[in-house]
Amino acid sequence: MDNKKLELLAPAKDLRTGMDAIDCGADAVYIGAERFGARVSAGNSMQDIEKLAKYAHRYRAKLYAAMNTIVSDEELPRARRMVQQLWDCGADAAIIQDLGLVEAGLPPIPLIASTQMDNSTPEKVLFLEKAGFKRVILARELTLEQIKAIRAKTAVELEYFVHGALCVSCSGRCYLSYFIGGRSGNRGECAQPCRKLYTLKDGAGETISSGKHLLSLKDLNLSRRLGNLAAAGITSFKIEGRLKDRDYVRNVTAAYRREIDKLIEKKGYERASIGKSFAGFEPDLNKTFNRGYTEYFLDGNPVNVASPDTPKFVGEALGPATEVKNGSFRLREAAKLHPGDGISYFDRHGVLAGSLVNGVLDGRVRADNLKGMDNGTQIYRNLDKHFLRSIELGAPKRRFALRMEFSDYSGGFELKVSDERGGEAAVKLRGVKNKAEKPEQALETIKKQLSKLGETDYYLAGLELKLSKPYFIPVGALNDLRRDALAALENALPPLPEREQVKLERTSHPYPEESLPFSANVFNAAAAAFYRRHGVKEIAMAAEGGADLAGKPLMTTKFCLRRQLGLCKKGRDVEPLFLEDAEGRRFKLEFDCARCEMKVYFDKKAVGE
Repeated sequence: MDNKKLELLAPAKDLRTGMDAIDCGADAVYIGAERFGARVSAGNSMQDIEKLAKYAHRYRAKLYAAMNTIVSDEELPRARRMVQQLWDCGADAAIIQDLGLVEAGLPPIPLIASTQMDNSTPEKVLFLEKAGFKRVILARELTLEQIKAIRAKTAVELEYFVHGALCVSCSGRCYLSYFIGGRSGNRGECAQPCRKLYTLKDGAGETISSGKHLLSLKDLNLSRRLGNLAAAGITSFKIEGRLKDRDYVRNVTAAYRREIDKLIEKKGYERASIGKSFAGFEPDLNKTFNRGYTEYFLDGNPVNVASPDTPKFVGEALGPATEVKNGSFRLREAAKLHPGDGISYFDRHGVLAGSLVNGVLDGRVRADNLKGMDNGTQIYRNLDKHFLRSIELGAPKRRFALRMEFSDYSGGFELKVSDERGGEAAVKLRGVKNKAEKPEQALETIKKQLSKLGETDYYLAGLELKLSKPYFIPVGALNDLRRDALAALENALPPLPEREQVKLERTSHPYPEESLPFSANVFNAAAAAFYRRHGVKEIAMAAEGGADLAGKPLMTTKFCLRRQLGLCKKGRDVEPLFLEDAEGRRFKLEFDCARCEMKVYFDKKAVGE
């Protein structure tokens, strides 16, 4: 593995979004297969996956197909055939969670271990490396020091989320959605109960906090920590968001491309693909959907990682409203707003409200609905019409570096061209060579005309004139020479590199644990056989397979409500707390202060069971 090659990995909801990501500079994209992806509503046809793979490979970028749900015994043959189809369509790797797929026999497609496998210790990551995985996606909860410890004990590629939504449960292993309504995140159908309203009470029934989104986290943003992560051993920087729209993917990918390019230039790393992205707009991470940003646990236990007021996009703070009356208000930053922009604010009941701007004049803002707004209410912009328009019209384009050498010889002139794909070509312009009467102007004309690459797939990385003297060459002749050279170059390109193949060997090295709880998500006999061959003696069935969740943690999280609310006892034993949802369900919160973890259980007593 080349530790100096850095990859920017972007999400693709569909073919068009994936192409946008590539155009904006992604070195790889990940996309959901037709079935068995952890975002059930983001499946894609094999035809579209094949098209996206071909588009990515043009830039030596890669396509990873997400098949990271657990599958039943009945589904396993179909899932295995689907992996074969993905390989045949050009996918470079498959992201999986279910080790039953490994047992079922797969084509020589490289495998990436999903973060839902709880890849949080050197022992687990090393086990997957020995099992033949090409890459492991690390748990989001890891600190920088824990990442370094994993890197020190392993050689497998390490991928890490750097941006986007956070699952409050460790490694995405959450059973709350399944327990409440039968919609399993492990099957791609999470109902996001972590974004709901809850009331927090103590053991005596006293309310500590009410009407808040107490399990909702901010979004991850590690854009300023990429150098730390690269030094710690991360080689693939992953953007979350396979349900996100094109404007989000364009903006975030372009922003991270810029930051990674700075890191590459500063530290001498290499890019994982070729082609330079010309975004056509100025990226800004604050202008597309986020719940506020956090660097999560990278430096240890943070306090302010939650987004309890709303799980929605609040937007950029603009300041307080004054002189609220008759459907308008005064705002110091009113000049930043334009008709069609969206504004948001928390009304007098603390509920997020929003409106569209109708007009701005002399510091006053008119909007559709200002219900619940008072003087002093903080105003935010959560839709910047001009910015979104710039992304839409920016038409990002990815171009190849082109080098030209223009020279003369006894019979005329020659133009040699080469690009970063390894292609080389030369074309000649034969005929009488006329000495230039205006040497400087003639040379400028040559440079100008040969540099006109327009809407071609190239940008000029270098033009060298090797002329014995300045010559006059008609503009039309120079243009024809350039066009002929580029056409010849396209015909002289070397074949695409062969995809990496990994043939899995049947291994029996010991798994780090001899007993697996239900949270190991073993859902089929093949997965159980895999673990038994690797020394596991006790294997509990996955929740989706009928495991009894009574008395079992529905969620284990490094996020702690006690710490968030200033109730941490600094490692001393503490009594449980209780969450209640709007439907009257009650959940018991237990705190393992030695491990700094919080666990969520269903409280039977609350419903008289």
